[in-house]
Amino acid sequence: KFRKDLLSKRDPHKPCITLCSGTACHATHSEKIAGAIEQEIEKQGLKAEVDFRRTGCHGFCEKGPIVVIYPEEICYLQVTAEDIAEIISQTLKQKKVVDRLLYVDPATGEKATLESDIPFYKHQERLVFSFNTRIDPKSIEDYLAVGGYQALAKALFEMTPEQVIGEVKAANLRGRGGAGFPAGIKWEAARKTPGDLKYVIVNCDEGDPGAYMDRSLMEGNPHSVLEGLMIGAYAIGSREGYVYIRQEYPLAVENLTMALRQAEDYGLLGDDILGSGFDFNVKVHRGAGAFVCGEETSLLRSLEGKPGEPRARPPYPAVQGLWGKPTNINNVETWANVPLIINKGSAAFTSIGTEGSKGTKIFSLVGKVNNTGLVEVPMGVTLRDIIYKIGGGIPGGKRFKAVQTGGPSGGCIPEQYLDIKVDFDELKKVGAIMGSGGMIVMDEDTCMVDVAKYFLNFLTGESCGKCSPCREGIRQMLKILTKISEGKGREGDIELLEELGQTTRDASLCALGGTAPNPVLNTIRYFRDEYEAHIKEKRCPAFVCKELISYTIDPEKCQACLSCLRKCPSEAIAGGKNRIHVIDQDKCVKCGTCFEVCPSRFGAVKKISGEPVPPPIPEEARIIVRERKKK
Repeated sequence: KFRKDLLSKRDPHKPCITLCSGTACHATHSEKIAGAIEQEIEKQGLKAEVDFRRTGCHGFCEKGPIVVIYPEEICYLQVTAEDIAEIISQTLKQKKVVDRLLYVDPATGEKATLESDIPFYKHQERLVFSFNTRIDPKSIEDYLAVGGYQALAKALFEMTPEQVIGEVKAANLRGRGGAGFPAGIKWEAARKTPGDLKYVIVNCDEGDPGAYMDRSLMEGNPHSVLEGLMIGAYAIGSREGYVYIRQEYPLAVENLTMALRQAEDYGLLGDDILGSGFDFNVKVHRGAGAFVCGEETSLLRSLEGKPGEPRARPPYPAVQGLWGKPTNINNVETWANVPLIINKGSAAFTSIGTEGSKGTKIFSLVGKVNNTGLVEVPMGVTLRDIIYKIGGGIPGGKRFKAVQTGGPSGGCIPEQYLDIKVDFDELKKVGAIMGSGGMIVMDEDTCMVDVAKYFLNFLTGESCGKCSPCREGIRQMLKILTKISEGKGREGDIELLEELGQTTRDASLCALGGTAPNPVLNTIRYFRDEYEAHIKEKRCPAFVCKELISYTIDPEKCQACLSCLRKCPSEAIAGGKNRIHVIDQDKCVKCGTCFEVCPSRFGAVKKISGEPVPPPIPEEARIIVRERKKK
């Protein structure tokens, strides 16, 4: 009845301006744009005729801030505050499109007016992420208007806890946090464990470099996560829940805190929810940003006020978790899927995806790809479709080299597996993991030794140090990788890395150490030739490892334009007007500035690796540019 009353006061045909207001768009001045929209609506006398809604992340982050005008769904990209007056006067008043703010396909030059016509969105299937672009995360009324908390009411009044668990099991919902363990089985174990006090927890400690799926969901639609959590609590028999969220996510904390307060005000949280007799309360805990706390036993210790270190399992948290009580932990995206399953049924959920992986998955698509941002696709879509149809391919026409999935503990998948289906099981077959959904695209200019070193460096700092296989294994692998990248690698280093990786993987206490060797083992598996080039030839094929690169100036192409000489930060370039320039290799810090500033029409500065540096040009032979020009 309340929802009907709410909808009766809303006109679906009334123009509505939505502005993405996630963290990425905050960084590009969405606050200023919001102020401009409110002022311009008032100025042009449209306050009663137009709604304005600040929404969560739209996903196409590199093109933000994004403004979408409903019901037509006209989409404007990279909007500034100065564009607002024109948008309102042209689009809302005169029904004209502001052509210069539309999406332009870089390949064809064609423009797209509607959001759904933009390739980035067109090839997605947004279920969990669908309301991020339409509702104000600070408004519970917006969430209720699109069917929010309907699944909770259905679970409380039409289903037993056992039926809820049965529906989640039938849907084969697998944890979206990385491990892919069936959520229904975890729930069932927690319910069957005796105990008057049980806990449910949202893991929002997303720490993978470049990944921000959970943050954007919590910022843009916190009520969907809370609703899933409450349904899980009812099914398990829990009266108390926690949201463990990163301190670095202030906007997510702000929107979540408001959502909790609003849910309490509406009788959707607290004692006797909706008159059902079910009591449930939620507390927010801010994590200090330790990557290891994404592992569930480390997270539990952190919640208890102890150092974030893993413990041996069994017993599993479902049996002995927070303060020794039965506990169920799922990540943000997993909880957000629960209302969809309860509302539409397990059959609808399992109609999407592959045999072993059902539903959709949100990925953070970043790196050397034209369209970066958050994408939601059905399980089973190919890597090629994600990278080329949604991502728009590799910038500058360069060759695709690999895509790294699964965060710092994931693996790099080479070009030969571009047509592999993306699901939990298929990715494992090629030595990668899905993880929480990070997806970093790499092109021909990427050094795979450097990639492995980057992730090992991250994991060295994030290892809690509790067990020696992880603490020392990662550190020793990083030392060897560093020597290889500096041209100090030796025969046998590759085999030593493989042995260390396997030992670390097999002997570590938790998943961080167990998966930490993946970047090394995986890149050796598919890009062994690059390791061998670094070790045997002292050469970096991608020209990335600084110690293996030298810069030199081709005397036949040097025009003595002084560009490189003036910009060199170490004053390593000798020369002058009409004098061919020369780089002093002893002074050169290999920053690459000379290579970047040399005019492309000359192309005089060369980058070399694994080759001898040409000897310096004699002083008397350098003053030849004037004579060359005369000829």
